[in-house]
Amino acid sequence: MLLVTILLLPLNSCISINYSFTGAPIIAKTISIDYFPNKASLVNSSLSQDFTDALRDKFVNQTKLELVEQNAELELSGAIIKYYTTAMAIQGNETAALNRLNIVIRVKYTNTLDDESSFEQDFTGFEDYDASMSFASVEDELVSVIIERLVQDIFNKALVNW
Repeated sequence: MLLVTILLLPLNSCISINYSFTGAPIIAKTISIDYFPNKASLVNSSLSQDFTDALRDKFVNQTKLELVEQNAELELSGAIIKYYTTAMAIQGNETAALNRLNIVIRVKYTNTLDDESSFEQDFTGFEDYDASMSFASVEDELVSVIIERLVQDIFNKALVNW
């Protein structure tokens, strides 16, 4: 056993493993993430900045990618295209027991190193809340939860090959 270990030790320096804790090997070194403007008919004043910041933070903090302004190997751009509430769980007296906040983000992802992994797709996130509560009192919390999910979905689609 000791002899096998001694013989294999020099080979160890020749072996290269490309590993990422996210499950995706990332060959690219740079990423650009454009500001995502809010083009929805109903506008939350901080949504664009909050979403863009969360997306940038996710890619920078969970990968070794360097965030650059232009000429990146990976590029993310898009817009918030829908932001609306709908009634859910209609009761017998035709009133809603729950309402749902919906956010739809259109994302264009370009991988200049592997064009087949590039995509353009809408990502939808939602969160339900009690209809007896005012939307204004729960909006910030709902938006935060939805942003977190949307960012994770976009990250997975772009980098994690599951």
